[in-house]
Amino acid sequence: MVTDPQAATLGLVKGLKPGQQKPAELGKPGRVGWHELLAADREKAFAFYGELFGWQKAAADVDPNDTYQLFSAGGRMIGGMCAKRPMEPVPYWLYYFNIGDIDAAMERVKTGGGQVFEGPLELPGGSWFARCADPQGAAFALQGQRSQDGISWSTEWDGFSSKGKLVNTPRG
Repeated sequence: MVTDPQAATLGLVKGLKPGQQKPAELGKPGRVGWHELLAADREKAFAFYGELFGWQKAAADVDPNDTYQLFSAGGRMIGGMCAKRPMEPVPYWLYYFNIGDIDAAMERVKTGGGQVFEGPLELPGGSWFARCADPQGAAFALQGQRSQDGISWSTEWDGFSSKGKLVNTPRG
C-alpha cells in the first residue's frame, strides 16, 4: 500500500507470472468497472499516473467548475480524474462496483449498516450510480441498472427538447 504525491492511497501488486495476466472483464457483476480519482490537482495527478502506468488522456468533460478527465490503459477506457470537493478532506480513489439492480444494491448497503450518500444518479447511456460508505466509513460506489418502473417522456418544440423519467421510489 502506498500513497501518491497528493496522499491518495493505492495498492500495487506484483507476482503474476507472464502469460497469466488477463484483461479484467469490466462488465461482470462484483467487479470494479470504473476507477475515479478525486485529486487535489488533477493535472499533476494525471502526470504522475501517466508516467507510472503509461495511462493516456482520453476525452474530457469540461464544465465551468471542473474538468472530468477520462483516461485509458492499453486502449481501454478505465476511469476518470477530477478535483476533489472542498468537503472531502484528502484526495482518494473511488471504485465503482458493477451490480445488476442499483435499487436492490442500495437497499443491501443500508441493511448491512452502510450509508448511501449520493444517488442514484443517471449516467450517459442509461446506467445509474450511487456513492456509498461501508459501516466503517470506507467509500465505494455502485453502478448498474434501475429495476423501478416509471413514466418516461420526451418532447420537442421550437428547437428545444425535454426528456426524463418519473420514478416512484419507496421511502425507507
